[in-house]
Amino acid sequence: MSSAVLRMLLFTRFTLVFLLLPVLCAMGFGQASDGTLAAATVQSSSQIMTSRPPVDGQRVVNLSPSSVVLDAASGKVVGGTSFANFNPSASSQNEKDNSPANANGIILRPDRSTIDRLDTIATFDGAFVAQAGPDTDGDFRFTMAGNNPRIGGTTVFPGLILEVSWQLLKADGSVFTNVHFGPFEQPFLKSPNFVPLDYRSGKSIEYEDAVHRAQFFSMMKQDWHSLVIPQVVDRITIQVPFFVNVQLSNGSVVQARSYFTGTAADGSTFVLMLEPLFNFFFDNAEVNEINLGDFKTSAMNMSLFPNTFLFQLNALDPNRPGDCCVLGFHTYFANFDGVFPQHRYISQYASWISPGLFGAGFEDVTALSHELAESFGNPFLSNRTPNWQFPREPAKAAVCQNNLEEGDPIEVLPDATTTIAVVQGAFRFLYHPQNIPLLQWFEMGQSSSAIDGAFSFPDVRVLPHSARPCPNGVG
Repeated sequence: MSSAVLRMLLFTRFTLVFLLLPVLCAMGFGQASDGTLAAATVQSSSQIMTSRPPVDGQRVVNLSPSSVVLDAASGKVVGGTSFANFNPSASSQNEKDNSPANANGIILRPDRSTIDRLDTIATFDGAFVAQAGPDTDGDFRFTMAGNNPRIGGTTVFPGLILEVSWQLLKADGSVFTNVHFGPFEQPFLKSPNFVPLDYRSGKSIEYEDAVHRAQFFSMMKQDWHSLVIPQVVDRITIQVPFFVNVQLSNGSVVQARSYFTGTAADGSTFVLMLEPLFNFFFDNAEVNEINLGDFKTSAMNMSLFPNTFLFQLNALDPNRPGDCCVLGFHTYFANFDGVFPQHRYISQYASWISPGLFGAGFEDVTALSHELAESFGNPFLSNRTPNWQFPREPAKAAVCQNNLEEGDPIEVLPDATTTIAVVQGAFRFLYHPQNIPLLQWFEMGQSSSAIDGAFSFPDVRVLPHSARPCPNGVG
């Protein structure tokens, strides 16, 4: 494989194409067996929605994917010194007048950072006291998206959407297939994430607003809302090589399969992609949208994909997928250069999920509902909690986390999702957003101050009690 470095990626306004140097492989590994292998991988997978560490926008490597070498452990580009231009001021909101206003009787609160020298979304701070485990009586502070529920009013976040399609290449560089996002645009936009519906925590509100209100129901003013208004700002296509170079822990470099494809029950193509390569594509696309002014510091920035699930490298056999599958993550991009204000862009990857691929009702917008909840509940990935055990684990199983990732405790359960029907004229669809653990679950108390004394929402039965301390005794 050529090691020549291309210093620029070809970005166009509506189509993003990563240039591919010719790749010739004597292995003769073709696509014919992908469907069976991909289906078997999905059926044996653990479905994960997660977070990525914050991304330094000024250190995103800008090379052809055929030129990069990805580290198998960290996923980072090995020795990359050509970085994408990152211009965070292109869509800075500091100069924008976001003063409160009154519109049709609705009090609007400013979508402006409350953290000094930080240009980002509106946030509010809070705290709770741990009520069990080694951290009993300890304070845990958090920052969440929105304005203070005690003050009330409505905060409106732009929901800026990048739609990504794939062009998948064969080993000889010719096109194998195109996987288009188009069929999923309207189902995404008409999902409960954006369409107002009725919940116990409020009438005619969005799903995440309903969750947010549920956990602060006892202290909020009744007019408190956090809305995400969706807008498609770009549609791009990314070209994916058949192989990518990966460096193993012993320093050797191997050619690994970049992707595998299969067919879902509804006839849609699903794509399994090597996670480090996906992150490489994602980071470059995000920086490009920031530079274009499409993604903003004041927004929930969302990159949406068609049936795209991530797997780890199989070091023993790089031509077969390793552990699978990541369906979504959230993170933020920033300039970590000591120049202030620092610009932070809340970012999310979420895949459409065709029915029948995964268990626990993981379908359609499960991933997006999970990542929106976590972007609201832990926008800067910094909210810590007592060390909690995943629910329904054996008493002595140290399967634990200690952060306020509000989707994670339930994603592992067989009743992870709820069903919500959306009917708009001729459009009718039964969606499967994820049930979300509430803040009170992490407090480890005997009771909950949330709506109906709940620990999960909207299905209160999923978590009938608060978190259990991790049995390893670590706080």
